[in-house]
Amino acid sequence: MSEVIIAKKQEQVNLVTEQFKNAASVVVVDYLGLTVEQVTDLRNQLREAGVQFAVVKNSILSRAAQAAGLEGMDDIFKGPSAVAFSNEDVVAPAKILADFAKKADALEIKAGVVEGKVSSKEAIEELAKLPNREGLLSMLLSVLQAPVRNTALAFKAVADQKETAA
Repeated sequence: MSEVIIAKKQEQVNLVTEQFKNAASVVVVDYLGLTVEQVTDLRNQLREAGVQFAVVKNSILSRAAQAAGLEGMDDIFKGPSAVAFSNEDVVAPAKILADFAKKADALEIKAGVVEGKVSSKEAIEELAKLPNREGLLSMLLSVLQAPVRNTALAFKAVADQKETAA
């Protein structure tokens, strides 16, 4: 192989390595059998959620995973592989891909990486069942508001009780 080709491949490995290191979550899927329309629809959904989706050669993925310190991923990179990288929302790629896999039988989740740790297919599917970032934030806000709301209701009940007694 020429030195130019080797340099280009090493550049690709370095780029994917950085993506692995910077990602909050990564999901690896087998996309073989999807139609062009399905892939386009999937890419649009992922792009709207801020998730990068790419088809990358397994040899590059394998070398990049090793360089990023992710052990045990060599078995995952067999057959056609596409990768979804999310730098912000941990749940988004898993949720979108799992929902899409329900509609398109050809898409199969292989495994992933969540916050720097290799995760199995089952773990990624469990992650997909969690609410998205906005849902989690609204749940947190509700929990934080509950004590204040309950205190206000208690004061109102005491005030109402005093009014009826007077």
